[in-house]
Amino acid sequence: MKQRYNATIKTKGPPLPHPPRDKYSVLKHTFGFSGFRPLQEEAVDAILSRRDLAMLLPTGGGKSLCYQLPTLLMDGITVVVSPLIALMHDQVLALKELGIEAEMISSTQDRQEQQEAFAKAKNKILKLLYVAPERLANGSFLAWLGTLDINFFVIDEAHCISEWGHEFRDDYRRLGELRSAFPHTPIAAFTATATPKVREDILSQLGLRDPLILRAPVLRKNISITVRERDGGWRTDLMNILKKHEGESGIVYAFSRRQTEELAEFLSKKGLKCSAYHAGMSSEQRRSVHQSFLNDETQIIVATVAFGMGIDKGDIRFVIHTSLPKTIENYYQEIGRAGRDGIDSEAVLFYSGSDFFTKKRLIDEGGDPQYREMTLSKLRAAMDYATSEECRHKTIAAYFSDTITPCGDKCDNCLDTQGSKKEITTPARMFLSAVYKTGERFGATYIGEVLCGEEKEKILSNGHERLSVFGIGKEMSKSVWGTIAKRLVELGALEPDEYKALHLTPLGAEILRGKQSVHIREERLSPKKAEKKSKAPHPNAPAHYEEFRALRATIARENGVPAYIVFGDKTLYELAERLPQTREEMLNVSGIGEVKYERYGEVFLELSRNIKGNG
Repeated sequence: MKQRYNATIKTKGPPLPHPPRDKYSVLKHTFGFSGFRPLQEEAVDAILSRRDLAMLLPTGGGKSLCYQLPTLLMDGITVVVSPLIALMHDQVLALKELGIEAEMISSTQDRQEQQEAFAKAKNKILKLLYVAPERLANGSFLAWLGTLDINFFVIDEAHCISEWGHEFRDDYRRLGELRSAFPHTPIAAFTATATPKVREDILSQLGLRDPLILRAPVLRKNISITVRERDGGWRTDLMNILKKHEGESGIVYAFSRRQTEELAEFLSKKGLKCSAYHAGMSSEQRRSVHQSFLNDETQIIVATVAFGMGIDKGDIRFVIHTSLPKTIENYYQEIGRAGRDGIDSEAVLFYSGSDFFTKKRLIDEGGDPQYREMTLSKLRAAMDYATSEECRHKTIAAYFSDTITPCGDKCDNCLDTQGSKKEITTPARMFLSAVYKTGERFGATYIGEVLCGEEKEKILSNGHERLSVFGIGKEMSKSVWGTIAKRLVELGALEPDEYKALHLTPLGAEILRGKQSVHIREERLSPKKAEKKSKAPHPNAPAHYEEFRALRATIARENGVPAYIVFGDKTLYELAERLPQTREEMLNVSGIGEVKYERYGEVFLELSRNIKGNG
């Protein structure tokens, strides 16, 4: 593509000499937004009035701005506690691009870098200081913080403080000591995922005093959700999804390190810009993959759940799980990595009934019975979600005690026009009876052969041709019996052991006695899998979008920053749609404030003028 610009890019120097001192002006001048998003202004006002705050805001809801903006209107420094070093690094880089003095102190820095951060804080140069929670367990570090003029403490990912949460961390428990060490300093706690029990624990553990509690709806309207059974052809389905997102960034989650590496190799051989990421890699390798992904050099990351939480990248267009997640909290937070810039994105889950039992066996090996029971309950909720025929968004919301109406067109269940249900209680009882009468020692394939009346050597040697269930299911194919077996496993009526032999559960016994009914979607019983209709994951990009995107990539590469830090995709969409011709028109584009305009505005304005002039 021919380049149409030659303006000088201003990436050095301070922002405008007299930054504004009211929240609306700072919002536009520094962050480039003309208005607050839901609940942001309430959070900003609470912090400015020195009131404790507890905020539950979905990923992509603009959480960081809630504490970054008021910091600029206060004289002291704000201390942000985050468990994610990669995220701290990215946020510090983004703040510096906005002309805001920010630093982090972490174990990944050398002594000189840490000393420079300490000196900037002491000399009242810094506005925000990011630290890991374990740093606050150090008495001398707490004493040093006591010498600073601290505006307030921010506890990010606050759910980590609760033993009822999905990511409990001992380091976070120590954060309760902040209240006694700094009794007059406000605390603002933020999280994207918390059940009612976790929310109560956050308030209690942090000792928040009369906090303002803000809770946004769980619904992420710009994420389309699909759940599919992981059958023999799932990799073909995966490739079709990835082709639809050609040239876009995404994350594919796998269950184990081995699966991560195998899938990354498979996708790379298909010509995709793909890298693996897991905890078995060295910190340098992980850092390199992370940076490559931020810079759009790597398009797809295949990762264990060790990746994604620490990503401050707004233009992730798809998140794909290739195995059942451990909890709905994990799942919701992971799919929340997609579409943080507000543009339509996609989340797809491939699951199998065996996923539940593989993870259950790992849980059963744990020590504490109470913890086992809690973890198993969360896993069962994840399996119920995967097999549910209700609106996906509504099911997730209900888990977090939210009530919403069905999404209508943002999940597979709501889009499914072939979703009529068929009762299969009678064949289900046949199958369960066959499992029971063969001694609960065989897998689904064998049971299907018995029901179909196949006189195979193994069946004859076991004497199972003499059973009353032999041949009673001849009118149905073995593949249909296999589907019924899967449905019974999904419902928890059957449980396979490590050798895949099926065992009746209490629910299975209830169904067998005729006290419970069983239903399934008719389409699943068809020999040929029905294609579900799906809405396009995101609107077609406007004309000239790719030209603005190419310019952004050039600027990002020349200045050694990730592309999204220059401008987000949503800003590029607006530029391509509006084609602004003046400085004032540029400043009316969402995401472009005075600071960003001073750095990058003129070169994008020149491209916009050239496009319109040649149009």
